[in-house]
Order: sequence, then structure tokens, then C-alpha cells
Amino acid sequence: MGTFLKNYMLYVTGRKKNFLISAIFTPVSWLMGATLSIMNFLRAHGFLKTEEPPLPLISVGNLTYGGTNKTPFVRMLAEFAISKNIKVGIVTRGYSGKSSDVLIIRNGEGERSITGDEPLLLSQKLPDVPVAVARHRMDGVKALKSQGVELVIADDAFQHRSMGRDVDIVLIDSVCPFGSGKLIPAGMLREKISALRRADIVVLTKSKRVSPDELEKLKSKVSEFISPEKIFTSEINPDGWIMFNGGEAPVKNSKVFAFSAIGSPESFIKTLNELGLTVDGSMTFRDHHNYTPGDLKNLYSTAKKLNSDYVSCTEKDLYNMPKFGNWNFEIPLIVPKVKAEVNEREKFFKVLRETLRPKIIVASNGYGEDAIGVVLAKKLRERFPDSEISAFPLVGRGDAYIKEGFAVKSAPSVTPSGGVLKYSVKDLFGDMRAGLLRHVRAQLSDWKKLAGKIKTPLCVGDVYLILHTLWGAGARPMFVATAKTVYLSGHWRLEKFLINKFTLKTWTRDSKSAEQLGSKAIYSGSPIMDLLYEGEKYERGEIILLLPGSRARANNDVKLLLDAAELMNASGEKNFRMILAPTLDFEKFFAACDIYGWKKFNDTLEKNSLIINLSFESVARSVNGVKILLGLGGTANQLCAGLGIPVISIDEKGKRVQKKLLGDSEILVPATSKDLAECALKVLNDSALYKFMSDAGRERMGQPGALDDVINFACENLGWDIKNKIYKTLS
Repeated sequence: MGTFLKNYMLYVTGRKKNFLISAIFTPVSWLMGATLSIMNFLRAHGFLKTEEPPLPLISVGNLTYGGTNKTPFVRMLAEFAISKNIKVGIVTRGYSGKSSDVLIIRNGEGERSITGDEPLLLSQKLPDVPVAVARHRMDGVKALKSQGVELVIADDAFQHRSMGRDVDIVLIDSVCPFGSGKLIPAGMLREKISALRRADIVVLTKSKRVSPDELEKLKSKVSEFISPEKIFTSEINPDGWIMFNGGEAPVKNSKVFAFSAIGSPESFIKTLNELGLTVDGSMTFRDHHNYTPGDLKNLYSTAKKLNSDYVSCTEKDLYNMPKFGNWNFEIPLIVPKVKAEVNEREKFFKVLRETLRPKIIVASNGYGEDAIGVVLAKKLRERFPDSEISAFPLVGRGDAYIKEGFAVKSAPSVTPSGGVLKYSVKDLFGDMRAGLLRHVRAQLSDWKKLAGKIKTPLCVGDVYLILHTLWGAGARPMFVATAKTVYLSGHWRLEKFLINKFTLKTWTRDSKSAEQLGSKAIYSGSPIMDLLYEGEKYERGEIILLLPGSRARANNDVKLLLDAAELMNASGEKNFRMILAPTLDFEKFFAACDIYGWKKFNDTLEKNSLIINLSFESVARSVNGVKILLGLGGTANQLCAGLGIPVISIDEKGKRVQKKLLGDSEILVPATSKDLAECALKVLNDSALYKFMSDAGRERMGQPGALDDVINFACENLGWDIKNKIYKTLS
């Protein structure tokens, strides 16, 4: 190693100051730091894509270049997977390999000039484990999937953030953890120490080579960025010898001349010392150096002058040497075999297993969207019973999710209008006065906590939710587009751009909307009609359904429906049912009904001789036997129309928008009880009109099926079924 290179290594490892080297390289490090900051910002907010791999993936990487024992650690993880009868594969970019294609190697069979040294070493140590060498690691993962692999270990992938991962393990050399503390090229750091926040597990390697005080100091530093419960230590322990020129393993105090081309040559010399050998000389080369016959002749000549008993190198160095026929062993060559062993092994693999548990989140931005989100979450729970399924509602408290036992990860957002952006500017300002912007900031902060810890999000709602997810978690979601269709003027050009650019796949409400959006969109059934998933079989009866809606204004609007029921009943005794959404404040709602002269008895509202039965179940579970709907809701109106139930509603701005969607299946009337009652009776008494509205609703709303297709897509393209299986196997 030349003098300048030696001084450079002393400087970047923090062992010696050097003004000249600092002056040359520090400005470049500043530039690199600024570039990394920009890249991290773009990644954190979804401008740079992170693709979820189709198999469960454990990344093993580091913050510095070389010297953290990644290769033996990867081997240890692979052997653990094999012990659990899991088909494991390894993906690596390789080093100095010349092939641009994906190469799968087994049993150490391959050309170093094509694959690089470390892949060959891993492959030789792990017979029959496929090692994919790929310039683009995701291509390697996909190739491993085609080989029947169930779990992938990615070598040196912490900085390769375009590929998602299920577990991020970062190795830190306890002897020289961060070098000078500067970024490359003025230091050893590939990125700032704060990047450890992305890690799921940190392992301090070579922990016995520092004092207990030094180790505790390092743990304390690392725990600023990751929980102490996720910090472990490991060692490299001897695992026998590889002998050339025959002979037996060296005895204690034998003199050995060491040479290596690895990231931490000092570590190799210490290993030889720990094995009882005396290192009487050494020669180091740049990491991954490809030895020439001249290099070997030179080092053997030096070893002969020192009267060394042996010459020794690392296992990795063997793959960087000329073919053995091109040089001879004038002095026996010995190579120590080593293996990585993590301390607190049982605890380590417990943390690893729990981190591998798939964490799936369903996001929605509206009460109707929550209802669809709940159905999707329940389907996910049935399909992936060992995964963690949670919810991220943007509107309200997430009561619909909580009722079904799903954890809510978002801060509550309860506003007067019950939404985010309404049809009225007055509503918007009212929501802002009630703290809407504060709610948005809190929810974006909650997304940030989930970033990198969850699978591809599933979003149910409108484009605002896509932007919310992108900016908060930096994740490009699978998107169920429930808010807009071509029947509601379609999507704006900007919305089409955002959907095609920033979603993994989009499911629309109808085939025409999918055609309008383009290649990223698909129609496989109506997500609205998927609400029937939890309903009973629908059969038409004689019940008149009353639906006051799910927002706070229902306390006032219900009078319209109650008075209309009285007017309809006056023309002949009728059977009424009212559905009450779980988002309503029942105490206030029934107090309002009392003011209007209606008394609650158990599950009924009664006034004089008229009885209205109450249902606290979902619309899907409450529509059996219904013939017509007087509805002031949103999604519920649509669901009834899709079942062929004619819908009568009031003429206002929001309902006029909905009318574009429901077409002839809905009639809007002035907001009076008399108009509601008269229109409903007209439809009930005109069989031709009734059939016309019923057929129109079924045609407009379509059939269910979208949510099942979303889950099938996740299995086929993102490997969610395999990830659930692997976690279950390890459990």
C-alpha cells in the first residue's frame, strides 16, 4: 500500500489528522452530504420510488465501507433460515463483476471476473443456496423467486433504497465504528449516522475487541437513533483451517506473514493473533484487489526473508488470486475459516421474527370510504391471519375500524363538516377554524412514524389521500378510487397524472373510468358493491328504508325523514326501518328525535301509533326486505341503488353531484317532507317507473369484486402470502 494511501486510511479512520487530505476531500464530502440530503428528502416524500419486493427480504448493510463482517453474518442468517426449512436465496450487486445480466450461482461455481469475490465465497459456503448477482438487485430478487426461493437476504443493501425490505439490519464495526465521522471521501461514512433511524436492528460486530466501557459508549451513541432493545453484539469465531501444500493446522506461536485485500486488514491480523499465531509481517491491498502473480511473488519473497512458517490470507482473498496452477506455494498457505455468532441469539432471532411480521395498513378519507376500508381490512385479515392489519382513517376517529378490532394509527380529525374538502367554502373555513390544518400535520407525523415499517399502503378514497400518503410516508400506494368516475365528470388531468405516476395500481368503480385513467388503472368490479361482503342475501320486501346519513347534520336532517314517514303512513300503514351510522352521537341524535315528538323504546322510535325499527348494523346487513330508500347518505345511497332499490333524496349541491353517478336510479326533490313522501309513493305505485329505476341502479353500480382483486394483486406481485407464510413458519 502506497504512502499516500496509508496516510489517507489513517485519516478517514480517525487515527491521524492530515491537513492536506482534509483540504482535498472535505469539500467533496460536503457536496456529497448535500446531495444525500436532497435524495433523502425526495425519498421521504415519495418523489423517488421504493419498490416492494415480491419475496420477504432481509437487508444486511452498514454505514461505512468495508470491514463489518457482512459476508459471515449473511451466511449465519442463511443457515438459520435453512434450519427452519425455508428456501433461502441471497442477492448481491457483487463487486468488480463485469456482467450486466442477472447471474444465479450455486456451490461456488462461477468466474470471479464475472461475479465478484464475495458472491463466490457465499455460494461456496452455502451449497445449493442460489446467489443472485445483479446490478439491479430487484431483478435479482425476481430471478430468485423463479427459482422457488421463499426468503431473500440482500448483501450490502442499506443504501439501496429503491428496493424495499422487510428487515433492515445494520452492522457496525465496534473497533472503528464511524471513522473520522465524515462522509466519503473525507471519511468512511456512506451516509450520516442519523440514518440509523431507518434500521430495524443494529449489530455491533467484533465486540470483544474493545473494552466494555468503549462498547457501552458505542451502544449509548447508537441508542440515540434506535431502541436499545434492538441493539445486539456479535463476534467472528474460528471455524477450522483451509490448508494448502498439505500439513496440519498451525501450532501456537507459529510465525505467519499475513496479506489481505479487505475493508479491515487490522481485524484479520487480530484474528490470527487470537488464534495463537505470531504475525511477523503483513502486506495489505485495496479492498477486493485482484492479485497478480507478481503480487504473490513479491509477498512470498518478503515472507521468506522473515523466515515465516506460513503465509496467510482470508477466505475472500482466495477468490481474488490467479489460478493456482500459475503460482506455487514456496511457504505453506493457511486460511482461517470463520463464522459469525450473534450474542443473545434467542432474543436476536425473536426481534428478527417480529420485524418480519407483515404490517399492512388500510387508509381511507371519508365515512363511506371507511366502510369499504373495513371490508378490505377484514378480507386481508382472513387471507393473512398472521399479519398485522391496521387502519389510517383521515376523517373522524376511525370508529368503524375500531368496532371491528383494527388498531387506528392516525390522529383523529373530527370537524364540523365531517370531512376534509367539502362542496361549500363555508364548510371548509368552518373546518379550518376547528383545527383541520392541525389535524393534517398530526396525521402526516403519524405517517412518518410508519415509513419503511409497513407494506405498500392500501388507499381507499380520492387523490388527496394519495398525496397525503406520499408526503407523509413516502410510499406509493395501491389505490381504490371511490370518489370519482366518468359519471362525475371524470378525473382532472392533474389527477390522472398523479394516479399514473404515484400509485402502484388503481382500481376504479367502472370500466369507463379505467379506460380514462390509462394503463395503471383496472376495473374488476365495484368497490362500493363490495360492501355486500358482510351483508346477508338481499331479497326485496315491503320495508321503506330511512337513512339520515353519517354526519352530525343528521340530527337536524332526520326531521325530514320522520315527517315524511308520517305522511306516507297516513295513506296506508307502512313498514319503516332506519339505519343509524356508528359515527353519530346517539345521545344527541335521540335527544333531537325527542324534541320532534319521537320516543325511543329499545330498538324503535315511536310516535302515536307509528313505529320505526332501528338498525345499528351496516347498510349491507340492514337492507334485506327493503323496497325503497329515502336516503340522505352518500355511500349508503349508492349501495342501495346497486341492489336495485330506488333512491329518493333531496336536491342540494352534494346530492346533485351524486345524482350524476346514480343517474336514473335516484330522484332528487325539494328538501321538504311532503315532496319526499309524495315522490316515494309515486315510485311505489308505478311499477314501470320502479323497474326502470331499479335496473338503472344495477347497471350504474355494477358487481362486487374489486377488493378481492386488490388482494390477489398483492399476493401475485408483492408476495404478501409468502411473507405471511414465512412469519408463521418462524413463529
